Amino acid sequence: MAEDRGTPLVELEDISISFGGIKAVDHVSLDLYPGEVVGLLGHNGAGKSTLIKCLSGAYQMDSGEIRIRGDKVEINNPRDARSHNIETIYQTLALADNLDAASNLFLGREITTPLGLVDDATMEAETRKIMGRLNPNFRKFSSPVSALSGGQRQSVAITRAVYFNAKILIMDEPTAALGPQETQMVAELIQELKREGLGIFLIDHDVHQVKMLCDRAAVMKNGKLVGVVDVDAVSTDDILAMIIAGKKPEHLTA
Repeated sequence: MAEDRGTPLVELEDISISFGGIKAVDHVSLDLYPGEVVGLLGHNGAGKSTLIKCLSGAYQMDSGEIRIRGDKVEINNPRDARSHNIETIYQTLALADNLDAASNLFLGREITTPLGLVDDATMEAETRKIMGRLNPNFRKFSSPVSALSGGQRQSVAITRAVYFNAKILIMDEPTAALGPQETQMVAELIQELKREGLGIFLIDHDVHQVKMLCDRAAVMKNGKLVGVVDVDAVSTDDILAMIIAGKKPEHLTA
């Protein structure tokens, strides 16, 4: 699928990491291209979150190499990851419930006036501008995020990452506990991010969501990579078989 697309945005090469003698990730290689969504699937403990935490700086790998746009990089903490335009959006979203969208967008990075005061008007204008690009239907700019729906909260978290120049997004089950309409909102956001050339690693348990949202699916089991498939070339049953059996179905290995 990706042979003619030049240099990958991310290359995870031969990554291994152990905890207490147990290999959580065992010599896994995976890549991600601009404008692509790669879904990571597997049972709890399969290693998918651990692998991605090596990219986000939450864990340090024992061996292997990470390349960003072809260059080898060292990622020892989340600050290192951000310096390479990698942002993680966890399921908890890390939003301040009592603050509105603009205050959350600029939390810890507030815009100030020449007098050193927080410039609420400019922050709201900037929030309206980028939200208009990513989610034109968002209207609740003055409401605390506690009053927003799950999909709207995802919009705020994603917009914050993109505003601060994310090129590589890690999303942890972005549609978990969302209804069909909210899930569609997040799907449209992801499509817009793809159009803008971002690369997204999407961790999920739901095979149907991965089929809907992703270009490729990477399945892990017991710390190993079972395989990577184009979602359009396989059925949900094919992917489920990879998760359960830990190997590619025979018609995919020919």
